[in-house]
Amino acid sequence: MNAASRPENSAIDASAHPAVSVIMPVLNEERHLRNAVRHILDQDYPGELEVVIALGPSKDRTDAIAAELVAEDPRVHTVPNPTGRTPAALNAAIKASRHPVVVRVDGHGMLSPDYIATAVRLLAETGAANVGGIMHAEGENDWERAVAAAMTSKIGVGNAAFHTGGAAAAADTVYLGVFRREVLEQQGGYNEEFIRAQDWELNYRIREAGHLIWFSPQLRVSYRPRPSVRTLAKQYKDYGRWRRVVTRYHRGSVNLRYLAAPAALLANAVGIVLGAALTPWALLVPAAYVAGITVGSLPAGRGLPPGARLRIPLALATMHMCWGYGFLTSPRSLARKVIASRRPAVKSTPTTADA
Repeated sequence: MNAASRPENSAIDASAHPAVSVIMPVLNEERHLRNAVRHILDQDYPGELEVVIALGPSKDRTDAIAAELVAEDPRVHTVPNPTGRTPAALNAAIKASRHPVVVRVDGHGMLSPDYIATAVRLLAETGAANVGGIMHAEGENDWERAVAAAMTSKIGVGNAAFHTGGAAAAADTVYLGVFRREVLEQQGGYNEEFIRAQDWELNYRIREAGHLIWFSPQLRVSYRPRPSVRTLAKQYKDYGRWRRVVTRYHRGSVNLRYLAAPAALLANAVGIVLGAALTPWALLVPAAYVAGITVGSLPAGRGLPPGARLRIPLALATMHMCWGYGFLTSPRSLARKVIASRRPAVKSTPTTADA
């Protein structure tokens, strides 16, 4: 979509430094919350800034840390999110915030110093309703470094630009997002039935309304991977489960990248069963998969310490197999519930002056 064909958004003048609201859905983030908020408050941006943290029912010291942050800086506020669900947290934070630019940040995401300034400039230059960039995974120990390497490699996540990078361009969806408030409010915020993939669903409605979503590698958020095999497995099982919901919600969204992990899981399972029951030759299939991810981990682990490099194949297998399992076992009832909650895109109403 070119600039001439885009619907008009309210003008954002980057040189005027519009006020910005940063919204954060938070649950069990005692390890990273303080650092994530510090990366926001220390932004190289001269405009007014507020941070609204939506607090889920955490089982660690997240609430206490958030209370300390509120006491230390008047720009930080909190709102309750008793459900603990991410889209509900985002909607609560949007409602409690007040500025024309809305930046989504997770409790374990670290913004680069010029993130907000760059995003505001891109909103002004492109006329986009939402801009986003790269989810730059970075680990703090060997396991997390291995997961980060897997998450930023094509063998791990395919050609997803927000993981592996790419040229600035219009996109179907972006990581996190920096929004024009009037577009968020026009669309009614996030659909709270989408426990995962809520970004995709919101951006789908925004695009249906005729607005532009823009990806730029200039926007970079450092992301802290899950700290254990168990938590990574749950994360990717949920990703696969909700990606299947998305493909049922919007039939045209499925592509070969989404089918790779389920196909690998089925092939490995069939190979193991046939190898045990009929012929050991069938075990060549899972053996080939293990060899493939082992070889594929070599370029992904370049420059990492030996302990991290050795863990990359395990991270890749966890991501692939759990994503595939979630995709294959995603219940139709979940998709039906989500489809029943479908919100039509809301298009801007022309004013008399526009007519």
